[in-house]
Amino acid sequence: MPAPFQRFPLYRATWLVLALAACTLGQARAAAPVAGTLPLSQPERALHVLNRLGYGPRPGDLEQVERMGVKRYIDLQLHPERIPLPEDLQARLAALPALQMTATQLFDDYGPPSFDRSASKEERQAARQRAARELTPQWHMARLLQATESPRQLEEVMTEFWVNHFNVFEGKEWVRYWVGDYEKNAIRPYALGKFRDLLGAVAHHPAMLYYLDNWLSSGVGTPGARGRFKGLNENYARELMELHTLGVDGGYVQADVITLARILSGWTIDVGAMKAGASPFRFAAQRHDPGPKTFLGKPLLASGYQEGEAALDMLASHPSTARFISTQLVQYFVADQPDPALVNKLSQTFLATHGDIRAVLQALFDSPQFWARSNYQTQFKTPYQFVVSALRAGAIPVRNVKPVNGELGQSGMPLYGWLTPEGYKYSQAAWLNPGALLRRINFAGHLASGKSPIARVEGAPAPANAEAAPLDPQSLLRVLGPAITPATTAQIEAAPENQRAALILGSPDFMKR
Repeated sequence: MPAPFQRFPLYRATWLVLALAACTLGQARAAAPVAGTLPLSQPERALHVLNRLGYGPRPGDLEQVERMGVKRYIDLQLHPERIPLPEDLQARLAALPALQMTATQLFDDYGPPSFDRSASKEERQAARQRAARELTPQWHMARLLQATESPRQLEEVMTEFWVNHFNVFEGKEWVRYWVGDYEKNAIRPYALGKFRDLLGAVAHHPAMLYYLDNWLSSGVGTPGARGRFKGLNENYARELMELHTLGVDGGYVQADVITLARILSGWTIDVGAMKAGASPFRFAAQRHDPGPKTFLGKPLLASGYQEGEAALDMLASHPSTARFISTQLVQYFVADQPDPALVNKLSQTFLATHGDIRAVLQALFDSPQFWARSNYQTQFKTPYQFVVSALRAGAIPVRNVKPVNGELGQSGMPLYGWLTPEGYKYSQAAWLNPGALLRRINFAGHLASGKSPIARVEGAPAPANAEAAPLDPQSLLRVLGPAITPATTAQIEAAPENQRAALILGSPDFMKR
């Protein structure tokens, strides 16, 4: 337990009680009607967009957004290509060798002998350990660097949102080699684009093909259905409809799952092609079910690979998909309990623009529900949002991912670490409990003390007590502005000086966004 809270257990207990009470009150506020409440002030509007379109303010952000106005800020965030990346961030990303490699190059350098069925158990285990040792820290560093330092905050939020929506688990053998490439090339370029393009990029990527076993799937009785490729696998087809597009109540039946699996039979990973330097994805015609198919009530022409593209077209443009995606966006950006009227508005925009994610978000950010005081500072941060927002508020550079991974792992939200396809939940109910609050308070205390190893390159010696630079509480209060209420500020200022920064980051106010 961090030293500040060892010396002042009363403050730790006080904040824990206050945090539970504040979060309960936040739930009540979220249920209040929109009408009859005061509109947000300009500082509150600036904080709101920084918290919802990003991971909270860094030093100077609130003032910058107030100067340019929230409308201009939102417009820029919706067009991240107009926002230059800091040179230091570009240099640090360029210095990560794995981030510059293609999926095939990653296979060539790290895959064998893990891809070789004739390799010994020890050889395969050694390959996995090498990937965990060399690749995983780079994937995690790339994510955290961009989340904490990129001014393209909405791009970071939407990348995380879609990575979670199209979840893959890095602990499943070969996924570990490709999870960073999956985020970089299948998710990030399409995070604010057309949903159909995003869906297609995910469907073709080896990380998804491997994670949900579609690479093994073969049509029953087809010439290529032998060995480990024998048999139809429904895993990806089921999750593609239930979690990626239509939703569990989206109007499909089990027969549609089987049909979609037949449609996607033969969509596979070509290990032989990768050994020759070619792309991982291949359509194996000899493993594709060529029989007649009716999908979602519509007959499909027997056209091999094009059947899969036609099915993706149908799913991406389906009204149930529009509603399912719109509901999730409202839950992320507005409130855990989505307003049906807003969901309907976004669904209509989704369909009218052929799944233009940017247009849907614009409609969301223009909505009165987004700006309602009843939805201001009411969402409980996930562990990831809390950690990243604390690092941003304190302007703490990430030079060592291990302590960040440790905190996220202990909090139940490790990067790329959710085993099953549905991904992490974003709701308050999923993350608010006394144990989680205590963990956050302890993390805040350690971060505020200046002794956290996050800002030191792994292996660098810890600074002496006299050299450790604690966070300045007055600077933190300026950075966070209206996020910390006057009542909370008064309690913080009544505490000993060396406790105040920790109390700010561990406060009930900071745990909300």
